[in-house]
Amino acid sequence: MVFEQDKNWGFYVNNLGRTIFEKNLDYPSKDHPDNYVFTWDKGRTLDEFHLVLITKGEGIFDSKETGIIKISDGDVFLLFPGVWHRYKPLKKTGWTERWVGFSGEIAQQFLSNGFFTPNEPIISKCNKPAVLNHFNTLFKLFDEESFGFQRLASGICLQLMAELYNIKQGGNKIEDLNSMVSRAKSLMYQNIYKSIDLEKIASKLGVSYSKFRMDFKKQTGVSPLQYYLLLKIEKSKELLLNTDKNQKEIAFELGFESDYYFNRLFKQKTGLAPGHFRNIDKTF
Repeated sequence: MVFEQDKNWGFYVNNLGRTIFEKNLDYPSKDHPDNYVFTWDKGRTLDEFHLVLITKGEGIFDSKETGIIKISDGDVFLLFPGVWHRYKPLKKTGWTERWVGFSGEIAQQFLSNGFFTPNEPIISKCNKPAVLNHFNTLFKLFDEESFGFQRLASGICLQLMAELYNIKQGGNKIEDLNSMVSRAKSLMYQNIYKSIDLEKIASKLGVSYSKFRMDFKKQTGVSPLQYYLLLKIEKSKELLLNTDKNQKEIAFELGFESDYYFNRLFKQKTGLAPGHFRNIDKTF
């Protein structure tokens, strides 16, 4: 049961379950919840989000936005409010499914911000320990129904969605991507007092600059150059607040081409000139 205070939290879980459908059985089963039941012929439209993880077996998924798509072991498919859909396991294999349904203003942001879209509802290779652990935590919360379990569940569900988005973005190369970007960040920090050649960093990492830039931005949301400049700005804040060095000395120490460029970049990134930033901090 979902109470009004749970809805006011902005993200709440409507339903949760796990079922094994053996081969040669009709889908969905007769004990499927009445308000979620559907037939393959008619399909279904929900007023909430659903996330369905298949951990064994195969099947098919169909929606107004995608047409028919094959579903395999490890696939997650997302169901969106107001989007007609249907799905079922193949009779020759059956499948094992876990699902969670959720709603709320925060949930709607996934759709409005484009992180997940109805025309790309399938995320492959999600049969990972982190994903399964999030589901297991949700099951435990709803089995025990301890005080505030809905709010705790909303947080776990958000972590689950974050994990799935990372898998969607990184695919099979998440570990390689993490390693490459982590090494690049380390090299940037080591050279924070200098000017660095990002193309040489890409070469040192064994990839082309275009791939390096694309993968770096995929993980961080900004280009390697912007990240490096932001590192310098953060370091300059530290120097402004903890030393008596003037703006020109800090610009020179951090390898900026000129005091003017440092001042302009600092103001662009923080909204304040370096001197103003230092003076405001001293007033508190």
